[in-house]
Amino acid sequence: MPNQLHHRVCNLCEAMCGLEIEHDGKRVLKVRGDKKDPFSQGFICPKGARIADLHEDPNRLKKPLKKKPDGSWEEIGWEEAITYAGEKLNGIREAHGLDAVGFYFGNPTVHNYGFLSYMRDLRHALKTKNVFSATSTDQLPHQFMAHQFFGHSLRLPVPDIDRTDYFLIMGANPSVSNGSLMSTGGVPPKLDAIRERGGKVIVIDPRRTETTKKADEHHFIRPATDVYFLLALLHEVQRNNWVNTGHLTDSLAQLNETLALAEDFSPDRVTNLCGIPAGDIRRIAKEFATTERAVLYGRMGLSTQAHGTLCNWLLLVLNIVTGHLDREGGAMFTTPAVDMIRSKKPRQTYGRWHSRVRSLPESEGELPVAALAEEILTPGKGQVRAMITHAGNPVISSPNGKQLETAFDELEFLVCIDVFLNETTRHADLILPPAAFLEVDHYDFIFNHLATSNNAKFSQALFAPQKGQWYDWQIAKAMIEVLAPISGFKLSQAFRLSTPRRLLKLGLLTGPYGKLKGVSNLFSGLSLRKLIDNPHGIHLGPLQPRLPEALTTEGKKIRLLPDWVAEAMAPLRTALDQAECQLASPDEFLLIGRRHLRSNNSWMHNSPGLAKGKNRCTVMVSEIDADRLGLLEGQEVEVTSRTGTITLSAEITDEMMPGVISIPHGFGHHRKGMKLPVAEANPGVSVNDITDEHLLDPVTGNAAFSGQRVRVSTAEAVG
Repeated sequence: MPNQLHHRVCNLCEAMCGLEIEHDGKRVLKVRGDKKDPFSQGFICPKGARIADLHEDPNRLKKPLKKKPDGSWEEIGWEEAITYAGEKLNGIREAHGLDAVGFYFGNPTVHNYGFLSYMRDLRHALKTKNVFSATSTDQLPHQFMAHQFFGHSLRLPVPDIDRTDYFLIMGANPSVSNGSLMSTGGVPPKLDAIRERGGKVIVIDPRRTETTKKADEHHFIRPATDVYFLLALLHEVQRNNWVNTGHLTDSLAQLNETLALAEDFSPDRVTNLCGIPAGDIRRIAKEFATTERAVLYGRMGLSTQAHGTLCNWLLLVLNIVTGHLDREGGAMFTTPAVDMIRSKKPRQTYGRWHSRVRSLPESEGELPVAALAEEILTPGKGQVRAMITHAGNPVISSPNGKQLETAFDELEFLVCIDVFLNETTRHADLILPPAAFLEVDHYDFIFNHLATSNNAKFSQALFAPQKGQWYDWQIAKAMIEVLAPISGFKLSQAFRLSTPRRLLKLGLLTGPYGKLKGVSNLFSGLSLRKLIDNPHGIHLGPLQPRLPEALTTEGKKIRLLPDWVAEAMAPLRTALDQAECQLASPDEFLLIGRRHLRSNNSWMHNSPGLAKGKNRCTVMVSEIDADRLGLLEGQEVEVTSRTGTITLSAEITDEMMPGVISIPHGFGHHRKGMKLPVAEANPGVSVNDITDEHLLDPVTGNAAFSGQRVRVSTAEAVG
């Protein structure tokens, strides 16, 4: 049989790049970027190019594993596994209440349309308040503000990168992340295009990242002081009367009161706090406010810090008051083919309950994951005694991972829906591994809400799964059926007959492109059949203005000054009287993270092609600090915080702001019981062994990884 070509979306990160996979019907021969994909236009990153590594990984699990009393594993059948899970979980629920079983899902869950199709039903069947996810280690402040301003946590504006002329980037590295809450493959050429058309790219970051290589300017900023820089920008906009609310004027409430909050935060007063010269702040404010097509974009550095929600509030306020929201070249909203935002009325989805131990607030039905370990380890009514996890590795990805590792060992029962034995699933009593990667259909329900243009693409499975293997949606439906009776959740006939494909068909037909204007025939527009017939995808046009019609807030108003802002800003006014951000001692540093293009989630280290090469799990230290400490390139150093100490090699560079160090996330495959060849060759260390679960954004409870204070010492000094 001659070689064949298969086209699909890469679902290993947010970028939704098109892949062209050459195969012989049994094995992948080559993976290229799909040049005919209208969205990614042939771009591919190392992760997509190595998708076959993960699909063919000999360590990938394919049959349910049950842990025996001696700690070893035995394979069991699917029906037996589901029955076992139901008996154990329901026994705990009947004895201790519904909240005794918790649920955690990781980032890959939202890259998976099969399981995502039944996520809501599974949560209803569980009916527990103890739901956790990677959201509160990542983008919760973004979603919180989207709900506050626009009425829904998915109503997230994204930079119109293809048409902007002024791109101000804070705490983000889109050349590596391919966007992140701005789904778009191939960011570097898009940045080049901005400059080629006479535009400007400015990066504000404590590290000179890969994105700065494509920028006109880079400015160091002290970690967790972005809020002062943003307030100074707003101060300049208000003082110079650069306010331009355009078509949103009648939709805004509390504009003057919001502008007045920045009155005290002049560039001259904040410069010693944030580290950016006052003259540069004033110039950037003017350029941003007076450029017709401009956008302010911020990501992990802004959201994962103590002022994360304030930063995201200011980011939106600045885009709004300068006329850069819902406008070509600014921050805009997608019109996805399957619209996950169905409600047209305001909904309260934040702060409806709080965690038992620390009283941290609920967000969209989830509690901050920083509370998970204490909810397991603290006895009393409502204690989490059992867990279900899906596609997550919280021991590696959550703050104070060692404490969470201890907590998982204390659970009465843990069931993990996952394809690998990893640092989290090794604690399980039962592992349920679904078909994955090239064995499953795919459609991006979530990331089409975050794309930089409107597109739709359906990927059919390339290979059939192993005989008898279940899909993740089949696992979800089976778990729902065994859990629902205890919680009283009624299963409808529609649920019993549904499949992800049937739900997708319905979503497409009832979506904004599902029928032509003025034509009543429901089947005349976009459909699943049309997507199957167009395997490269269908371009649905550039982003278009959507406000105020798309608002689902009270009275269709954007209330610019939420009640919590005044209290959250109180410490900032106190800090204005300080000369600068002081470090306590010469060996104290501010910690920031970083991401590599060859990794994303921790299980990507299962790919030899992605994990090979030089050691990337290093601590980056500025040349100035290295000289001061007497530190040499490659020297082993210890980094210590309240929660522990990790040892790793120093990487001395001029890319770091003095007083700041950077350690990547996703490593740490050195724990007991881990026998993966890649993990043994290059385990690295987990930065979350030293991040502190008590350092949070006080508004949302999101983990404040960035700006944590740590101590650095050489191995010789410690020894």
